[in-house]
Amino acid sequence: MTSPVAPDSLTDFARLRRLVEKETVAVDQLILRELQSDVVLINQIGHYIVNSGGKRLRPMLLLLAAKALGCHDRHVITLAAVIEFIHTATLLHDDVVDESTLRRGRDTANALWGNSASVLVGDYLYSRSFELMVSVQNLRIMEILSHTTTAIAEGEVLQLLNCNNPATTEQQYLEVVARKTAILFSAAVQLAAVLSGASEEAERAFKDYGLHLGIAFQLIDDALDYRAKPEELGKNLGDDLADGKPTLPLIYAMEKADESQAALLRQAIEQGDRDAFMNVFEIVKTTDAINYTSRRAVEEADKAVAALDVLPESIYKQALADLARFSVDRNY
Repeated sequence: MTSPVAPDSLTDFARLRRLVEKETVAVDQLILRELQSDVVLINQIGHYIVNSGGKRLRPMLLLLAAKALGCHDRHVITLAAVIEFIHTATLLHDDVVDESTLRRGRDTANALWGNSASVLVGDYLYSRSFELMVSVQNLRIMEILSHTTTAIAEGEVLQLLNCNNPATTEQQYLEVVARKTAILFSAAVQLAAVLSGASEEAERAFKDYGLHLGIAFQLIDDALDYRAKPEELGKNLGDDLADGKPTLPLIYAMEKADESQAALLRQAIEQGDRDAFMNVFEIVKTTDAINYTSRRAVEEADKAVAALDVLPESIYKQALADLARFSVDRNY
């Protein structure tokens, strides 16, 4: 990357989190309060998924962006909780759609309580997020978050349409990533700009920063499915292949593979064949698809860092740049 040396793994991520430690504690306390329900199963599943060891990256982005803009609005905490509720709801729904059994090294909620309960509690979290955002009483914020949740749903459907389709292009894949994953990163930092009353230029820059960061993050997630250790990744290797998802490593490998390799990849994607993972992995490796995916992630992270140029220098601006680097240098 063109920017300074990247932070190194978990230790440096923890260092960045400490910059907003007090605010993070407040967000976690609010989340736990707002999860309360007289329906016991909602409490059980909600607390299980929220306390399952996630990085809280999206709320952290909002908190750091607010600090970078000198924003001390009390609604920053509320909106950080909203972002985490929306993210958690999507995880519950994703695991049902993908029939996943492992996330963050733990059994998924649907594996423990079943698909129906997971979907319904996901719906509850979406509803709670909208109740919270209404309490902020800012129409522009509601507009951003409503658009964001709509785009996420569209991204989910687009991904479903691409499943088991070996003809999926890189552009189609990136469209799914932008809508399904990156837009929530983008919304998180954009909300900080809106709350702070920042200029249109600054708001647009934050929006771009979040979008490029989110794309970089997902690209590395997809690369890790072929290079990480299961205990580091927190899920089963080959899950994307088993779901028939043509992620960028597979798409690039299809383009560079010879005829027999391409036929094997095509069949594995069409059938969602986890048993073919080792053969697929060898093709992905020999076609340099993992490195290509990582290089594309670095390009996106560089764009994210460049978008921050409109901000004055501060430790919080530097932290946002460091998070972009963390997104491509991580192993989990």
